[in-house]
Amino acid sequence: MGNISSDIRSDLQKILFLLLIIPFVILSWFTINKTFAKTGYSIFVEFDSAYGIKPGTPVRLRGLNIGSVVDISSELNSVLAIININSDKLIIPKNSLIESNQTGLLNDASLDILPLEDVQCDSNVGLNPTANTCSDAKIICHLSYMQGDRGLNYDDLIRATTRISQRFDDPRFFNLFYMFLHNGVELTDQFVSIIADLSELLAYSSRKLK
Repeated sequence: MGNISSDIRSDLQKILFLLLIIPFVILSWFTINKTFAKTGYSIFVEFDSAYGIKPGTPVRLRGLNIGSVVDISSELNSVLAIININSDKLIIPKNSLIESNQTGLLNDASLDILPLEDVQCDSNVGLNPTANTCSDAKIICHLSYMQGDRGLNYDDLIRATTRISQRFDDPRFFNLFYMFLHNGVELTDQFVSIIADLSELLAYSSRKLK
């Protein structure tokens, strides 16, 4: 009887363990699928420099936030950013310009996707970025590799302003500017003198004709 009771107790423990495991597995499966549904799809974008890009940098399509930068790494001669698009319903034309811009008072970086052409929506075939039949020639598919460009960058503006200020501080620039101004004044005086002579000549001719 003792052996039978221990066997029953062991079976009950196994059943209780399975009853606890099954809901946990089901819940985990739903959680993973829900997370996967939210992740959308990812693309790789290569830049010459980071330009302030970091994980969490927003990605915009036609001015609307559609995703963010997940990770960024330094390659041999470039910087590679991994971008996550929130939904696979967002269709991005393959012929698009991806720019890194800095906006706002804090020069916050953002990636702007600028489509250069429209996608023909006559058929949904091949227009799912995550599908195996995704047409890479028409749209940006999952795990596509794109080349990014530099857009509006305040560092370039500051650098250009610094160069201009340095030019103004250069004595050679002031000497050249003074020579140009002096020659301009002389030419203006000569031009005024010629106009005065022509006026006198026209006045003398008009008196002769009368």
